Amino acid sequence: MALQLFQVNFKARDDSTLGRFWSEALGWSVSSEEPGATSVKPVGSAWPDPAVVRVDVVAVPDPETVRHRAHIELATTSAAHHAELVARLKEFGATPADVGRGDLQRTVLADPEGNVFCVPEPREIYRDTGPIAAVVVDCADPRAMARFWGEAMDWTPHEVTDDHALLRSAKGVGPYLEFLRTPHLKDVRHRVHLDLAPYPFDGQAAEVARLKALGATPPDAGRGDFPWKVLADPEGNEFCVLGPA
Repeated sequence: MALQLFQVNFKARDDSTLGRFWSEALGWSVSSEEPGATSVKPVGSAWPDPAVVRVDVVAVPDPETVRHRAHIELATTSAAHHAELVARLKEFGATPADVGRGDLQRTVLADPEGNVFCVPEPREIYRDTGPIAAVVVDCADPRAMARFWGEAMDWTPHEVTDDHALLRSAKGVGPYLEFLRTPHLKDVRHRVHLDLAPYPFDGQAAEVARLKALGATPPDAGRGDFPWKVLADPEGNEFCVLGPA
């Protein structure tokens, strides 16, 4: 049995419009198997595939406007590709975003619903990740988060310092998961979270029990009865463990 980062989940007012934006941004296919949920993934991708982290957009009545503790970074291969991608994203509806982090050699944008994401300058470490270079999560203690998430998904740490931690699938493919030390974090619900999937899917109960033993905690009750199980990591970031639909 294994647990894998399956998708990045966005809350949205209009899932189909936001799904189309991310489909264009990533060059992936877009589909909606049920009202209020839109999936974006590479054409022909099949589960399990550790090289792919999908995007899932779910409509909710009133998405919270909160500090963004998780965001996507898109890979670029050259200065020309960076400029072309930023221009293309703006044509699709992205707008410049100022999140107060200064010049970090990246272009910070917001998608049509205000979700912040970054387009960094070309980096050698991102040369083979695919269009999603990294999923970045703000945190107070990158070392502690690296320990939890490394054990949760059996991912390999590549860099771990007091300021940031970088992990990747043990198979050496797909995007990175980065934890970035950030002061003044607020304890609120967030518009972006991670969905994990056990393989096979019927291993959900065992994986939930294992995650709790590692330090994950259930959130407040009253979320309804769904096929997925909601947990929170040691810093309170909610994530879901998917199961049979």
